[in-house]
Amino acid sequence: MKKKLLTVIISAIVLVAAVIVLIVLIPNRNIAMAGTTESGEDSYFHDDNYIDSPSATASIPEANGMPVYGNWKNFTTKDGLPADRVYVVKIDGDKVYAGTHHGLAVYQNGRWKTYTTEDGLAHNGIVSVDVSEETGDIWIGTLGGLNCWSAGKFETFNQFNSGMPNNLVYNVVCDGKDVWMATGGGVGHYDTYTKQWEIFTEMNAPMHEPWTYALCVGAGKVFIAAWGGGVIEYDKKTKVLRDYVDPDGFMEIDLLPDDGVIHDITTSTAFANGILWVSTYFGLSRYDGKYWKGYFDHDSGLASNFLNFVKVNGRVAYACSDKGLSTTDGTTWVTYKRFENSEDGVAIIYSGSKVVKEIRQSPSIAHSFVINAEAKGDVLWVATSKGLSRGEVLR
Repeated sequence: MKKKLLTVIISAIVLVAAVIVLIVLIPNRNIAMAGTTESGEDSYFHDDNYIDSPSATASIPEANGMPVYGNWKNFTTKDGLPADRVYVVKIDGDKVYAGTHHGLAVYQNGRWKTYTTEDGLAHNGIVSVDVSEETGDIWIGTLGGLNCWSAGKFETFNQFNSGMPNNLVYNVVCDGKDVWMATGGGVGHYDTYTKQWEIFTEMNAPMHEPWTYALCVGAGKVFIAAWGGGVIEYDKKTKVLRDYVDPDGFMEIDLLPDDGVIHDITTSTAFANGILWVSTYFGLSRYDGKYWKGYFDHDSGLASNFLNFVKVNGRVAYACSDKGLSTTDGTTWVTYKRFENSEDGVAIIYSGSKVVKEIRQSPSIAHSFVINAEAKGDVLWVATSKGLSRGEVLR
């Protein structure tokens, strides 16, 4: 009788302990699972423009539906590029725009054509390109001003002839009739209908300084990557600004995991399907409007913590680093690296931080120092410091 009573008491204690553990862990479950919400929704950001991801790669089951790219074709000056250092790549239907150190290259029908200051560009250093879905105009951010390429002519905007905050235009984004730009002197907003300008700096926005690297638009908001100031969110309807910074206040390390954006030195933002991705010089962050999740090279498949840019296509983020390109849906990773002194490389598939498969690639991407990338459908273009690469989803 005593043994039975003792057994019942022990069982009850174990059951209570298990319930307590579940109560403690369940509220944090969403953070560990890369940001799904408690209601089961993908995000607290409501995005009307849901974007499909590239087709799943059933032939590579270890990738868990993540696209794996291969069959790379690399382009350099030998193939028609004006420079090997490519800062940005933009896909526009059957055209591809590549911004290089020595001009804008346009790829169509298997050939490259280059445009420079002699054709009307503000500067030969092309660091950003976007295409207006409303008008078809191409907006070009350069190291010396902003260009609108329309009807075959280049119109130049700078501090002397417009309300631009600075001539150093790191990033330009088209949003309907509006054009947004991140510059070395703050964020500029240009209304193409009214021809009016609006500027955001440390004087009227929660920035430590006016240096901004990039921005993106989604869910009725503009997300600005501000140097040393984390992410600035601007609500287009209410005109309200707020900032997201690393709450622990430590610039050298991420002291408290998943407490906010990983670091205040942000390099870009990307938004799709209700998820905001933020690249920094110290890792990658993901935000669903309620929960933050951070990723580093030691606890994920991230090639490096030093990130130049992040792009997104559907649920897949493309993190461009100084040691390779890493793609992820928040759980599975595929990282592409080129071997030194070789045209070959490898695609490494991770589940979390665990390597589950390595795929030898010949050739690989043009270089492991990846500056930008753009994916549309089953095609991926990668801008590197030593050439431009085109890959396609492997079947």
